[in-house]
Amino acid sequence: MIIHRRLLQLAGSVRGPFAACVALGLAVSAAYVTQAVLLTAALAALIRGDTPAAVRLLAWVFAVIAVRAALLWAREAVTVWAGGLIKARLRDRLIVHLGRLGPAYLTGTRTGNVQTTLVDGVEGLDPYFSRYLPQVMVTFCVPVALVGWLFTVNAAAAAVLAVAVAGVLIIPRFWDATLLRRGRGRWAAFAALASDYLEAMQGMATLRAFGAVGTLGTRLAGRAHDLYLTTMRQLRVSLVETGVSAFFVQAGTAGAVLAATTSGSAWEVFAVLVIAVECFRPVKNLSDAWHAGYLGITAVDGIEVLLAASPAVADRGTRHDFPTPPAITFEGVTFAYPGSERPAVREVSFTVEPGRTVALVGPSGAGKSTLAALLQRHHDPDEGRVSIGGVDVRDLSLDALRGGVAIVAQDTYLFHGTVAENLRLARPDAGDEQLIAAARLAAAHDFITELPGGYDTPLGERGATLSGGQRQRLAIARALLADAPVLVLDEATSHVDPRTEQALSQVRRGRTCLMIAHRPDTIRQADHVVTLENGTVLEAAA
Repeated sequence: MIIHRRLLQLAGSVRGPFAACVALGLAVSAAYVTQAVLLTAALAALIRGDTPAAVRLLAWVFAVIAVRAALLWAREAVTVWAGGLIKARLRDRLIVHLGRLGPAYLTGTRTGNVQTTLVDGVEGLDPYFSRYLPQVMVTFCVPVALVGWLFTVNAAAAAVLAVAVAGVLIIPRFWDATLLRRGRGRWAAFAALASDYLEAMQGMATLRAFGAVGTLGTRLAGRAHDLYLTTMRQLRVSLVETGVSAFFVQAGTAGAVLAATTSGSAWEVFAVLVIAVECFRPVKNLSDAWHAGYLGITAVDGIEVLLAASPAVADRGTRHDFPTPPAITFEGVTFAYPGSERPAVREVSFTVEPGRTVALVGPSGAGKSTLAALLQRHHDPDEGRVSIGGVDVRDLSLDALRGGVAIVAQDTYLFHGTVAENLRLARPDAGDEQLIAAARLAAAHDFITELPGGYDTPLGERGATLSGGQRQRLAIARALLADAPVLVLDEATSHVDPRTEQALSQVRRGRTCLMIAHRPDTIRQADHVVTLENGTVLEAAA
């Protein structure tokens, strides 16, 4: 009976659904107990020869069975509703927190681990909250109440049953710590295997190109074997606990009936027999619910790690309007990534005037992308400041800052959805006319209309059905639709063609633009060029 403190804290947001599940669980147990008492009375009436009374009591038994059927249906419906609500609320909370953590967090952790936590971990929490925890409450309430009532019927039988109930609830708890420890090991093995499978699917083309499919397959087989071993170790402990519980259930029932037989009437014997069954029914149901919710218990470490993680930057900005005019200024900016002794940029200073374009050039590792990340506040500088319109970006709320800065990156990310859905990421309320206008300016409208469904054409994952140039033009259209006053072009000419060049000139028009580029043709389009080397400004030229 594992109750995890952190999971109870998470349950604070799902108290209503949890209470509904507990109430219906108690109602179902009450129906079972009522049926048992009525059957006992009916059997006692038959033994006395009072057939009419027995028939009346059996009629009530059938009525209770009908009520119980309705309660079971209601409990299952509420459990499904509560489980869906719990999963939605927890996933919303985790996704919102993941959004606060930003890209800086994801660069330091495996995507597969995060995905496993968000999908399988939360899926396991559904039965933990909607079935296991409510059944824990029922298991503590029902046997205690029934044993207490049984003391008024036959004290000797009640005492035997009390010892058995205490044993089945307490003694297996000695294995809980071992089960939890081995469960965490199993979850770690499961998450590692899931991460490797995700990477294998994402990198299958590379694996085939280098003939490394067999090597990775061997490693995946090893991971799967580790998961098998940890699962079997956990199962062995679980079987011991199940065996101990079964012993107390059978021994307690037999002992209580024996005690009632030696000292009680027929009514007392029947009452002890049926009440013993109802005492242990919640225990059996708890065991079933435990197996259903155990994945959630073992996944809590991953969930806790995610919720405990702190963003690389704190959203303490108090200004919610974007500054104008949007001049970008880097003043003595020095920054080193966590864990690195060498600064990625050092004492960098330059200004991008409103409506102008500055190209950042230099070799790989010179600090170009780091400056773009500091502008977006994925990190804060260790020294100096980054300002827009004279306002330190740390004084802006993150929503205001990122709403005023549009990005066209080298690696264009398109989601599995339609063209229109991908464009509306920038502005969810945009109408069809606005989509078309942005696509025309980005030189994307013509190829979109040639797609089978036009703007309603589903795109493959990461836009796999499009060419590199087409993906980039969609990214440009998305930036135009955002209509942000500041634009960051991070190697946006990597899939360049004449139409893409034309689209980039359209998106830069009237915006303050920071452009990371290598191609001479692209650099010549900038108003100023800042050359970086080893994280410092080597040259700034018009």
